[in-house]
Order: sequence, then C-alpha cells, then structure tokens
Amino acid sequence: MTQHIGIVGCSAEGAALCYRTICEEGAHALGPYEHPEVSMHTPSLARYVDCLNRGDLAGVAELMLASARKLAAAGADFLICPDNTIHQAFELMAPRSPLPWLHIADVVASEAAARGVQRVGLTGTRWLVDSAVYPDRLAARGIACVRPGEDERSEINRIIMEELVPGVVKGDSVARFQAIIAGLREQGCDAVILGCTEIPLIISDANSPLPTLDSTRLLARAALRQALET
Repeated sequence: MTQHIGIVGCSAEGAALCYRTICEEGAHALGPYEHPEVSMHTPSLARYVDCLNRGDLAGVAELMLASARKLAAAGADFLICPDNTIHQAFELMAPRSPLPWLHIADVVASEAAARGVQRVGLTGTRWLVDSAVYPDRLAARGIACVRPGEDERSEINRIIMEELVPGVVKGDSVARFQAIIAGLREQGCDAVILGCTEIPLIISDANSPLPTLDSTRLLARAALRQALET
C-alpha cells in the first residue's frame, strides 16, 4: 500500500504540473498506469491574491488550513503545496494542521545541497523573492542565496502573474527570464531556483543559462518517494 498524497493547490498551472508529475513518475516506479492515490483541493486563487496584496499571512494560513482539513477528511496521509509564495504562512499554519507536510523550500534546499551547490539564484513572485522562505533554509545548509535586482523582481513578477499563471507563454518573456538568469550567473551563482511553480512552463535545463532547481517537480518527486515509504 502506498500513502495517499494531498495537494493543497493555489494556482492552477503549478498544481496541475505537480499532479501530473506524480502520476507520470509514479508509473515509472510502480508499473504501467500505477501511481499513489492523490487528492487535491484549491480555493479560488483570487482569495490568496487578496490576502497577499494586503500582507495578510494569517489569512493565507487559514486558506491553507481549510484545504488541509478537507484533504484530511478525504483520507490523505500527508500534504504538499506546489506554491512557493504561500509558504510564507507555513509557520502560522503547520502547528494547527491535521496532517504532516513536506515544505517545498526544504525539498529544494536539500536537493541543492546534494548537488553541491554553493551559491544559488532565486526567481519567483515578488512576494516570494522578498521573503525569508528560501534564504533561511538555504543558509542552514551553508548555501548563499542571491536575489535579482529590484527592476528584475518586478519584471519576473509581472511575467508570472500576468502571463504564466493564466497559462500564456511569450517568446520575449522567455528571453527576459534567460537574461535575468544569466545575470545571476555573472554574480557567481552555480544554479537557479525556479521558485514559482509556473516558471517551468518556460524555463528548464534545456534553455537556462544555469542548472535549474525546479521546485514543482522536486516537490512532486519528494511526495512520490514519501508515498512509497510504507
């Protein structure tokens, strides 16, 4: 028996990629068409965005908890959230959660350490990049975190929220992301965190100036490993 994975969704594209990765890679581990049981709950993204715009992390935590309780009632054994930004509210939420969680930044930081990364660039929404979600967990493993400049943070945020979240892919935005990552390479980074679950829609190891740490797929794979540890 495998464990039942609960996905606390936020934005559709990132949650869908995480779910699809679990199902596709589950078949590689378990056999044709096999994967662990998966349940997902997502409130309206607008509710999260409203809380984030107001700096209301307590409100974000309540939304996460509401999903957690519904997934616990559905029989999930543990939870993941394929959204980096709302992990800002993790410490407010986790002590009251009915189920244990995998933390996306812990998963990414562990992978970075395993690869021997020393200095990593961080991309994601403005809310995420301005926060301590990644720097604290990377520092605990002796890894330096480099954030893009102010203008670049704003441009990345615009691309994510206005294009990638609605599922729009534009060539000039791909080129802009590549230029920003190249700038992080010039600052001595030896890898880049794709710290928004939509960024893999346009950036991967195939077109990135730096090796990527794809938070979406890394979290999905960590959840799959946990589900198989029966």
